[in-house]
Amino acid sequence: MIDRLREYDATPDLLKGRIILVTGAADGIGRAVVRGYAKHAATVIMLDRQRRKLETLYDEIVEQDWPEPVIVVQDLAQATEETCQQIALGIAHDCGRLDGLLHNAAVINALTPLRSHAWKDWQTSIKVNLEIPFLLTRELFPLLEASDFASVLFTSADVGRRGRAYWGAYAVAYFGIEGLRQVWSAETEVNTSIRFNTLDPGPVRTKMRGKLYPGEDSGNHPTPEDIVPAYLYLMGNDSRHVNGMALSV
Repeated sequence: MIDRLREYDATPDLLKGRIILVTGAADGIGRAVVRGYAKHAATVIMLDRQRRKLETLYDEIVEQDWPEPVIVVQDLAQATEETCQQIALGIAHDCGRLDGLLHNAAVINALTPLRSHAWKDWQTSIKVNLEIPFLLTRELFPLLEASDFASVLFTSADVGRRGRAYWGAYAVAYFGIEGLRQVWSAETEVNTSIRFNTLDPGPVRTKMRGKLYPGEDSGNHPTPEDIVPAYLYLMGNDSRHVNGMALSV
């Protein structure tokens, strides 16, 4: 594995012929990664609740003459087990397999002590950040098995590896994601070609971070585009030996 993921130099055809689903695709890291995957020849299935932003991103990709992406409009906070089943059925019908899955969608509310955490906010955070990634991966498993090598990647967070005050359900959910990655990689490392990894992008100049740290000078933080090489590396053939790892940009 390369030492510094941000310095990975992907070949133009790194993801040629690959079909990759990205959740949280309309903004921030998700949007930058979708463009990176498409630029490197992948067909990207873009899932988000923001239809207009997805359509704008679709137009940008097509105008670049990159592989035509697929739009899936879904609010994961409202998703159910049946919703995940229907998404999987749609991809099976249209594509027949799935070579990559990036769980990037995330929900976080205001930082607050656990003793003051609103139950509704707790439920939404656990659902979007942990339960839906599990359900969606489970339903997509046959399509991932149909790939010659498949990569499942979770955007994670440092507060999901070492607890920190006031991060509440968001931190707890990402502790769960790290556990999910460990269990699934252990269960699949022998009998399948699917690999599971988590990636903590660190502080990134996004709208979400701006809401959490309104007074912060974000000028020293990388942009979403700056960290795309890490996401390319972990989705491509050069990292097919990397499995079960908790990685950081």
